[in-house]
Amino acid sequence: MSTSLQPAAPSSLTVVGSINLDITATAERLPSPGETVGGGVLRQQPGGKGANQAVAAARLAGTSRMVGAVGQDDAGLSLISAMAGAGVDVQDIARVDAATGTALVLVDSNGENQIVVCPGANADVSVEGIQFADNEAVLCQLEVDQDVVLEAARQAKGFFALNAAPAAPLIPELLERCDLVIVNETEYELIPALHDAPLVAVTYGGDGSAIFVDGERVAEAPAVLVNDIANTIGAGDAFCAALVLAFQSGLEYAHALAVANAVGADAVRDASSQPALKPLEHYIEATKTAAQPA
Repeated sequence: MSTSLQPAAPSSLTVVGSINLDITATAERLPSPGETVGGGVLRQQPGGKGANQAVAAARLAGTSRMVGAVGQDDAGLSLISAMAGAGVDVQDIARVDAATGTALVLVDSNGENQIVVCPGANADVSVEGIQFADNEAVLCQLEVDQDVVLEAARQAKGFFALNAAPAAPLIPELLERCDLVIVNETEYELIPALHDAPLVAVTYGGDGSAIFVDGERVAEAPAVLVNDIANTIGAGDAFCAALVLAFQSGLEYAHALAVANAVGADAVRDASSQPALKPLEHYIEATKTAAQPA
């Protein structure tokens, strides 16, 4: 059984998905129902799984493209500007008559959190009129309507990857059209259809990550130990972008996982959900001896 993808010509990555403004309040503890907790610290930053993945891809590969939607409000403009500043092509981000998507996050001193997501403009994401090139990888998540994700899969001419998060039952045709599905261990258990899928990458936190082909574990890579964790929110998104780009570079499965693990480790060291990252080539070189087959 092959444990690598065929080397591909240099390709671009387009992300179709969510764009949010994350509003985070950090306090000593989380409030009980009806309770007010004082002394919090407020922070606003760009977020949304789609935007996080597009920014990570741009920082790794030099460029990426985002297909999504924001409102006509100041938040929407600031999020577009932040993505453009990171190297993301933002021409296919629609400005719609809805509030920009927002995530309200409460975090306690131990890192436990409560999150309320207000989709807003993300409900209006569409791929109508979007063109995908033959050598273009497309990466989606499930923070936008699954019918939109399916339409992106139908239109994609090159490699199509799905980060099946948050976990939800998948439209059978969507799963059939995926060249790669990426999930964490909880999502893998919550979506039984993935257990026989052709190609699935599963992350296990401190236990690393693995590749399953038709339900058989064929490759794995250990986690990178990080002692100075600043923020875990964007790490999974950075992993997803890195893994797709590593596959597109023709790396064997275990090496591609090692690259994505290293990128995820760098991501948790950064307080931002859209962390600074080194070029993909740095991680490829740094992990040549780290990859281990199953």
